[in-house]
Amino acid sequence: MTVSALLLVILALPFVGAVIAAALPRHARTRAAVLSWGVALFSVGCLALLWPRFNDGEVLRQTIPWLPSLGVEFVLRLDGLSWLFSALVLGIGALVVLYARYYMSPKDPVPRFFSFLLAFMGAMQGVVLSGNLIQLVVFWELTSLFSFLLIGYWNQNPLAREGARMALTVTATGGLALLVGMVLLGKIVGSYDLDVVLNSREAILADPLHLPAMGLILVAAMTKSAQFPFHFWLPRAMAAPTPVSAYLHSATLVKAGVFLLILMWPVFGQTPMWLMVVSGAGLATLMIGAWCAIFQHDLKGLLAYSTISHLGLIVLLLGLGSELALIAALFHVVNHATFKASLFMAAGIIDHEAGSRDMRKLSGLIRFMPFTAALAMVAAAAMAGVPLLNGFLSKEMFLAETLAGADAHPFALLLPVGATVARAFSVLYSLRFIHTTFFGAAPTELDRIPHGPPVWMRRPVEVLVFLCLLVGVFPAVTVGPFLHSAAVSVLGYDLPYYSLAIWHGFNLPLLMSVLALGGGVAAYLVFGRRINTNPRGGPWGPKRLNGGYLFERIMTTASRGAELTVRTLGAERLQPQLRLIVIVSVVIAALAGGLTGGLTSGRGGVALAAPGGAPDLNTLAFALLWMVGGACAVAAAWQAKYHRLAAVVLMGGAGLASCLSFLWLSAPDLAITQLVVEIVTTVLLLLGLRWLPKRLDTIAAPEAARRRARRRRWIDLAVAGVVGAGLATVAYAVMTRPAVEGVTRFYVEHAYSEAGGRNLVNVILVDFRAFDTFGELTVLGVVGLTVFALLRRFRPHRDSLSDPAQKRMREASDDAAAGRSGGDRLQDTLLIPRVVMRWMFPFIILLAVHLLLRGHDLPGGGFAAGVALSIAFILQYMAFGARWVEDRLSIRPLAWVGAGLLIAILAGAGAWAYGRPFLTSAYHYVDLPLLGRLPLSSALVFDLGVVALVLGSTVLILIALAHQSLRRPREDGAASPGEGP
Repeated sequence: MTVSALLLVILALPFVGAVIAAALPRHARTRAAVLSWGVALFSVGCLALLWPRFNDGEVLRQTIPWLPSLGVEFVLRLDGLSWLFSALVLGIGALVVLYARYYMSPKDPVPRFFSFLLAFMGAMQGVVLSGNLIQLVVFWELTSLFSFLLIGYWNQNPLAREGARMALTVTATGGLALLVGMVLLGKIVGSYDLDVVLNSREAILADPLHLPAMGLILVAAMTKSAQFPFHFWLPRAMAAPTPVSAYLHSATLVKAGVFLLILMWPVFGQTPMWLMVVSGAGLATLMIGAWCAIFQHDLKGLLAYSTISHLGLIVLLLGLGSELALIAALFHVVNHATFKASLFMAAGIIDHEAGSRDMRKLSGLIRFMPFTAALAMVAAAAMAGVPLLNGFLSKEMFLAETLAGADAHPFALLLPVGATVARAFSVLYSLRFIHTTFFGAAPTELDRIPHGPPVWMRRPVEVLVFLCLLVGVFPAVTVGPFLHSAAVSVLGYDLPYYSLAIWHGFNLPLLMSVLALGGGVAAYLVFGRRINTNPRGGPWGPKRLNGGYLFERIMTTASRGAELTVRTLGAERLQPQLRLIVIVSVVIAALAGGLTGGLTSGRGGVALAAPGGAPDLNTLAFALLWMVGGACAVAAAWQAKYHRLAAVVLMGGAGLASCLSFLWLSAPDLAITQLVVEIVTTVLLLLGLRWLPKRLDTIAAPEAARRRARRRRWIDLAVAGVVGAGLATVAYAVMTRPAVEGVTRFYVEHAYSEAGGRNLVNVILVDFRAFDTFGELTVLGVVGLTVFALLRRFRPHRDSLSDPAQKRMREASDDAAAGRSGGDRLQDTLLIPRVVMRWMFPFIILLAVHLLLRGHDLPGGGFAAGVALSIAFILQYMAFGARWVEDRLSIRPLAWVGAGLLIAILAGAGAWAYGRPFLTSAYHYVDLPLLGRLPLSSALVFDLGVVALVLGSTVLILIALAHQSLRRPREDGAASPGEGP
């Protein structure tokens, strides 16, 4: 494989595996685990193949054009730093997958878990491999989204839902800050390319915008890495399954903020604001996390607060402004990932096999699971910084850097003192973890007898603990090359001298380590019993200084504010909401027009009269057409008061007048689209009429209610008149303004030469502005799914039938939904024989194919073809019912929606294979029998996606409406038991 292919595989393979895992059956636990493990191991192999290419500081790049006109490219970038973090993501990910296979219960939907896990793995890979600032932000937010799904995986648990909500709120808010910060950074540099930004330190620091950019980026890093004051979300996330905690909260998600700080260190490092904010937050987090960890009774709670403390240690090192401190931070990132992931897994084994994580109930487990106890003790010793383990080496470097930076740093002597105290705290809570869990009398309060885990469940812990020992004894050989490569990618080749030897003689850092180890042991001997019996089991301090409490207060205030806004401006009915939106839009348009000088018009545009001044016959015919259209619109508004069915039919007449107007003004594409959309929307409106509420003026209602209804209609008339007049004014101004040179000439001149099409409208939609069209397709699919989801839970009241006409429609629609056989009321209502409907089906499909194939050169296209195809299914529904359509035609609208989006994506991504931007089309002439020489464009594939998605969304809404007929509402408004599809 080439370098480019390997980079793409490393990024894309986890996402592909996530899609496959999501499609597996609910209980295919082993298959999902094997798939996920294979993806992780293959990705690790690809990453290993790339190591020889840049271990001397080379940067590998793969650039894919995305929006070249805007300077936006999809860039994959791999250097020593990103390789190190990618190895952590993939390597520990593979171990977590193996562990999760035995941890997760067969009753859980395990394939869904592995799908989320692989998707998160891909998002993390995107963060560390991104070579573009905006691209990095996108993957950054994806990590927040997939971590939310993983933390809330056990959604039946309220604590899991609460922890997931808190984590998403905090980290996603940081992601928004990161987006603004990256935009400011790109504006300063003039490029969003990461390499350009990293080489522009002087230009960035000279710009006054660098302070807000730095501040926003720091906020993003602090929220993701759980730094003070945003540390409170991490302990709440411990409600997630233990494999999630071992992966996200030790090696990946919380390290994303650290990665961002290291990445931005060449730009902002050693500046006064950086030194103050980063080191201050790191020192506070180091102390708060260590202090709170001491008093936790839950094993995962202790590990969560210790994670916060160690993250604070890393951030403090990055805030010292020293190159050696940065190297020490990199070293501790690796060490912390290994011993903390193994400790989380050990805690999960204890919970899995003993049934509890409460240290007050656990004791003497070394008798029941000796191998697990030995592994956990080694990992806890590494966390405490015991010699000959990896944690000791990086903590020694940490203490040395606090001493070296004490003179020049704003916090002066507070740094070495705080570092020593925090390390003593880590010894205390590590010793408590070991002693209370594994030593003492046998447990008596457990609901089961503890026992050892399956062998393969313990294997990942063994691998990680072995790495702790190996790095602790042979650091220069094991981690040295990778640490050097990562440091070179950040600091350059001129690295300061550092040593990874396990012995540096008797010096002050060694003395500080001895004091910390002795002080931690002594503190546990003196205060251990009191800590273990503390009923609160949490951090001490005022309630209002607790970050979680403040977060909940903010969320509660925001919710109350939203409720007040809804009560003030909202309404249960849609009409008042639409009225408010329209009025605000009119006011804004009026203000904007007044500020810009209003609209101007002049000669040119559409001719409305003959040269002599008198209207010609064409103008009179056009005016007559719109007299009919206007009469239909007014009559529809009037009939809505008495007969809603007639109002819908008259609205169709106004739509038909619009269709003929498009034809009159030489816009056949718009005319075709208007015609087919008018048919579909009219039928869907007819299906929904029977669920509208009663009209107050047709029932026995109080006089006050009748007056309010009449006042509301007059207000609606006034609003409609103002909006109509405004739009008419805008239309007249646009059509009569002088012709100006714009983008039209460009499209006319390049439509055929560059896109191979003569239908300008379709070429713009599927080629020049295909990205916009793709976004609109996505919105259409979301709308269809939303309508379907809402109508599935809709329970209409029997009293919603307000007049005999609607009752007849209800009976006819019920017959249609049930698919009753010939001679029933449906035939009398529609007066269209079923045989005609059936024979029309293939001809409409042929028409849709015709519109699709001709769309690139003649009026038509994918949207018109998709709506026309939807009409074919609507006719079958009207004749035979929804169940007949679903059973006999096997239409699966959800599959059509997904297939449409997938086809559109593949049509755009195919251009990458030829080095062209996303959604770039290609065309070629082919000779076909009987048809002759025809141009075929790749945009046809994109149009196929449009057809599939439009068909799926329309039929989805149709079936959702039809199924309401199968839910017979009771008099109390609820659906009858046992009814419904």
